[in-house]
Amino acid sequence: MKNPAASCDPVFLSCNYIAFLWIIPIMKHLKRILDKFYDDFDFEGHVRKDPIEFPHRYKETRDIEVSGFIASCLAYGRVELFKPVIGKLLSPMGRSPYSFLMEFDAKKRRDDFTVKYRFNEREDLLCMLFVVHKLLAEHSSIESVFRNHCGRDYKDTGKGIAGLVKEIMAFDTTSVYGKNVHPRGMVQLFPSPEKGSACKRMNLFLRWMVRDKDIDFGIWKGFPKSRLVIPLDTHIAKVSRCLGFTKRASSGWQTALEITAALKKFDPEDPLRYDFALCHHGISGICKSGKGPACRECVFG
Repeated sequence: MKNPAASCDPVFLSCNYIAFLWIIPIMKHLKRILDKFYDDFDFEGHVRKDPIEFPHRYKETRDIEVSGFIASCLAYGRVELFKPVIGKLLSPMGRSPYSFLMEFDAKKRRDDFTVKYRFNEREDLLCMLFVVHKLLAEHSSIESVFRNHCGRDYKDTGKGIAGLVKEIMAFDTTSVYGKNVHPRGMVQLFPSPEKGSACKRMNLFLRWMVRDKDIDFGIWKGFPKSRLVIPLDTHIAKVSRCLGFTKRASSGWQTALEITAALKKFDPEDPLRYDFALCHHGISGICKSGKGPACRECVFG
């Protein structure tokens, strides 16, 4: 336990003040690099390499929300593998995924959706569509569900995600599986911070819906961008550890909060402005996480 008297010790205060003065120029230097990386980043050019491509195909707000939720739920693994799956799910829905899913009947539409992906069997993906149908039928939008649990002032993003997932898990899935069960492949689609998950895909969806800059949509009004949590994946985690945003070895919810808090030091109002660029810097393969000569030439060096 830290000695309370130490806070009054002149030597202790002097050392901490020197450390504080030493870190200021480092922070300013890193912010300049992050800002330049953000300013120079080709957002439009990277849309085709990202699941956000799918909601960009639609004009209506409700179609953007629904297609974005489906695309984000499957945004794990390699981009070139999950994008065709998302495309096959959205294709039968025509011009309006919202209208299609409002009238969705899992039993009648079963033969229209035969694709599966990694941990998710065809029934799990069918159940995802059934779940969206239920959310829309009962609340008219996914935003309404999230707002109900997060609160009007959006104080706790984690509670909003956890509440949304609880409602999803409360639905009777008999029409999909033949009995009311929640198989591993279905549960995997809807992670919760209450179980320690970083909830990368849920936070990705929230970024799309809330941020109103760059290629994000900003269709959920009243949600402060400062409340968003970084969509933490292996790429963001690797870059963040290199930059000292976290020392945690694990990549769970607390790590996501820690990295988000670090980014708030550079932009308190919109910490996720750096997310897309940082993620694609990691995806590019340039970042070797402190290994090899590439790190000596890193843009963040």
